[in-house]
Amino acid sequence: MHELRSAVDDKSLFRYISSGVSVSSRLEELVEERLGATRALAVHNGTEALRLALMGTRPCAGDPVYIPAVTFVAVAGAVLSCGLVPVPVDVDERFGLDSALLPADAQRVIVAHMEGMVGPLPQDVPYLIEDSAQAMGGRHADGRHAGTVGYAGTFSFHHAKVLTSGEGGLVVVRDPDDWEVLRSYHDHGSDREHGKYPVWREGAFYGENFCANEAVAAVQLQQFRHLDEILASLERHHAILAEELPDRSDIRRVVRTGGDVKVSVRIELGSRELRDRALADLTDRGLACWTLDKYFLPEHPVVRDRVSVYADGFPWNLDDGAQRYRPRSRDGFRATREALGRTLCLPLAPELDETGQTQAAKEVAAALAAL
Repeated sequence: MHELRSAVDDKSLFRYISSGVSVSSRLEELVEERLGATRALAVHNGTEALRLALMGTRPCAGDPVYIPAVTFVAVAGAVLSCGLVPVPVDVDERFGLDSALLPADAQRVIVAHMEGMVGPLPQDVPYLIEDSAQAMGGRHADGRHAGTVGYAGTFSFHHAKVLTSGEGGLVVVRDPDDWEVLRSYHDHGSDREHGKYPVWREGAFYGENFCANEAVAAVQLQQFRHLDEILASLERHHAILAEELPDRSDIRRVVRTGGDVKVSVRIELGSRELRDRALADLTDRGLACWTLDKYFLPEHPVVRDRVSVYADGFPWNLDDGAQRYRPRSRDGFRATREALGRTLCLPLAPELDETGQTQAAKEVAAALAAL
């Protein structure tokens, strides 16, 4: 409670009029140091972080943005709210975007590290955005942190994420000049000196208000200081549950890499019917689990039905039928649909001690063995 109490006692919860160095700035500095990011910027939530990163690319209205076919709908929503057109790209066996399906001239690509699984990145994409909302602290094979390799990376402090303040987001970038564009856009297109009214230089572009709140940033700062121990506890729980899983030919554990954030144990069952039975049985026993079917964007109404809040259908109406707007898949997403129908995720609990994690793992294993 120390940082939160200090922020409240300061009586200035807007970061640019707080006394001394703002909590938001201290959070950004810690993120830069811990993740090896050039610059970081705190915003209200992960969706805003995506919007901010996209607007920083200075796009043209209607430009296509290639996104994974399996991810939360906020990715598509962020693209659309920037006046751009989301184009679903099929995924690999770990449900990460299949880079081989991208057109050679792709300019804007969002890769989502779903459920902490840090996937490979496409090469030679000018504006590659890593959606690391579910992979805070994850690493690529070369040791670099998820979110720090592309043009920009985004993170979320939503309640279901590795770290949480209920809501909250971060965007990190490699190029300090890109950060200046994002910082300006996130504060109404202004220049800003701490403690002063914003100023607008000649030729300033417009922006929005994405400025972080000091009380929320205080919770995030304390959470971030515990990142390593949370990741270690998730690793331990993952190892315990993986060891307890029943030895059945119709239940296969999806292998995670050393750089993945172990937020769950993901299993593939022999059929959709068996998956649905496992889902029902675990739920009846009060054991947490979930499927990934809801993340299949080609069948999500926001993407499938192409409805817009604008009367003229913007930005969907800017799709002129050209090849660059066509969904990218080898088989019409058939294999992905089938794999999603057999997949079940078993969440892990970093707040439990080893005894609690062992007991939870035994209960899940017993339920699966009894199917």
